[in-house]
Amino acid sequence: MRKYVLFFFLSIAGSLLNIIVNIALTHYIELPLFLDTIFTVAVTLSCGLAWGILCGAFTNIFNSMIWFQGWGGLLFAFCSIATACVTFLFMRLFPRELTLIKTAPETPYDLYGNSHISKWMDKMIVLILLSFALCLVMSVLGGFLAALILSLPFSVSPDALVSTGFSSTMFGQNIPVFLSETLTRVPINIIDRLISAFAGYGAALGIRPLFKLIDR
Repeated sequence: MRKYVLFFFLSIAGSLLNIIVNIALTHYIELPLFLDTIFTVAVTLSCGLAWGILCGAFTNIFNSMIWFQGWGGLLFAFCSIATACVTFLFMRLFPRELTLIKTAPETPYDLYGNSHISKWMDKMIVLILLSFALCLVMSVLGGFLAALILSLPFSVSPDALVSTGFSSTMFGQNIPVFLSETLTRVPINIIDRLISAFAGYGAALGIRPLFKLIDR
């Protein structure tokens, strides 16, 4: 029971931290990034898929409550859910590299041998691959949702879409909205998801000591 209480608390805390990071770095420093899934990655790595999805959904719901700019904005919860799903998929594909414990699961391959440095190199490679996968999925899904939202009257203010200003300057009127919104997100997501993957894994390592509370 204590495990589920802790997981629920981490999901809530992770969603609030996602919003705080997003506000601090994108609204005040005005970075053209999203940076709202770092702790969704961390909670997924620490607690599992269901809790990562919950963290991502809470992030979108709480964010919409703070800055409500139309019901269409709630659709971007699917991006947060997809972040948890892709992260969990990589956990299954690379359990040794993404483990948070010292005793890693055995796998039939070893890219660089058994040294401590090589293990961290393996982790870095997998995290980079994870960031690329997240970039691809988030760009396509985000582009689809943005195109859907823009096609719905009064669903959301166009100013609420980060990419709208970029797509209007990068592409002409002859490019389909879905394609322009997707391609606009690629350069943003390359940096955003790289930060999210590495920072999320680092945050997951920081969360791990809390698990000692439920092991007593």
